[in-house]
Amino acid sequence: MAKVNNETIRAASQGDEAAFEAIYQAYGGMIFNIATRILGNQEDAMEASQEVFITVYRKLADFSHRSSLKTWLYRITTNTAINHIRKRNKEQERTVGYHDELEIMGSVNQVDENIDQQHREKLMSTLLKKLNPDQRTCIVLRSIEGLSYEEIADVLDININTVRSRLKRGREKLLSMGEKVTDHGM
Repeated sequence: MAKVNNETIRAASQGDEAAFEAIYQAYGGMIFNIATRILGNQEDAMEASQEVFITVYRKLADFSHRSSLKTWLYRITTNTAINHIRKRNKEQERTVGYHDELEIMGSVNQVDENIDQQHREKLMSTLLKKLNPDQRTCIVLRSIEGLSYEEIADVLDININTVRSRLKRGREKLLSMGEKVTDHGM
């Protein structure tokens, strides 16, 4: 991931489309990956990523450089993804759970390795979805994105002890669910 310099950030905040495009090119993949991990599916992640960049475009002039641009983008992405989860949960409460996710398995000649990888990813996604949004976000930022506890606290604007607590509870719940999955032969 290319780092965007302060001049590019300043130019983008003043409406320079090429500079904003440079920010998008540098961080678009990271934002999409984080949103996918938190939301559990690519369609919602694409929508959330678009919202993130709309927010960035509108608020870039307010970026204070107290943290890095990357940290600021993490914060916007995680907040946007959590808001999507809350919105989705409210919508699901109003409707009967009739939405089954379809998965395209590809050609008949897929190798077993691809199927195993898809199974592992689906299992991880299913387990992550069972965590509350705060725990899920901390687990994704720590275990998948590799952020330090301090960076997570900064991104989420919470106390480092809250990060530790959410990670501990999230890991315990994941371990508990993992044991149930293996006990039932899934």
